[in-house]
Amino acid sequence: MTTIHDIREGIKTFAADVAEGFFVITHNGLAFIGLVVFCVATLFGTRPDLRMNAELRLINWLQDRQADFMMSDAAAVERTTAANPQELPKQQANLAYWLSRKYKVGVEPLSALVAEAYESGNKTQIDPTLILAVMAIESGFNPFAQSPMGAQGLMQVMTKVHTEKYEGYGGKLAAFDPLSNLKVGVQVLKDCIVRAGSVEGGLKLYVGSVDNSPTNYLSRVLAEHHRLQKVAQGQRVPITEPSAGAVAAAGLENLWEKAQRLVTPAEDEK
Repeated sequence: MTTIHDIREGIKTFAADVAEGFFVITHNGLAFIGLVVFCVATLFGTRPDLRMNAELRLINWLQDRQADFMMSDAAAVERTTAANPQELPKQQANLAYWLSRKYKVGVEPLSALVAEAYESGNKTQIDPTLILAVMAIESGFNPFAQSPMGAQGLMQVMTKVHTEKYEGYGGKLAAFDPLSNLKVGVQVLKDCIVRAGSVEGGLKLYVGSVDNSPTNYLSRVLAEHHRLQKVAQGQRVPITEPSAGAVAAAGLENLWEKAQRLVTPAEDEK
């Protein structure tokens, strides 16, 4: 019992000493801080020039931090690929809104792409709606798309093949910058059209295909191109393509109407 009692008393004494030491250190520390504050306040009170210099340094430091913060925000906005569709010409705005609904992409980024397609199209003498049709079929307006073969970006340009075309845009990683990829893709498309001698042939070279079946790349691009031409002119074009059954039904209806027109004159002669 005596041993246990001595241990308890020792622990109590140790804890009391630690608590007292902590109190003394804290008390002395606070006293020292108070003394420093008092000395600084007294110094600034007797030396207004030092106080003004300290205030000026503090204000400059805060302004620098604010400027850095504002500059980072401004840089982010400048890197954004977006535009106000209401500031576009009527045809371009029609295309931006229609493509936004069909491909479920923000209308502001599409507005920037449509405007660039028109600018690049004017420079290369390629119909801007054809450029947009290629983008739609190639990537669905996904600037980060990549095929198993290595085609990248909006226009699905083969970066390994056309690396030199990205040198003016900072290197091959620019393939994932929407506007850079668009410009390079238009260059490649123009080269293909010139080599083939026609838009159809150029599209085949662009995709690297010679198949001309009804479901191939060429027919899909040309069909989308035709729709976009109508949209640009302000015509109402559905964003969903009709099903095969609906197309067949419409074809039968047209045949029936033609048959009726052929039969009616014969009945009148009787």
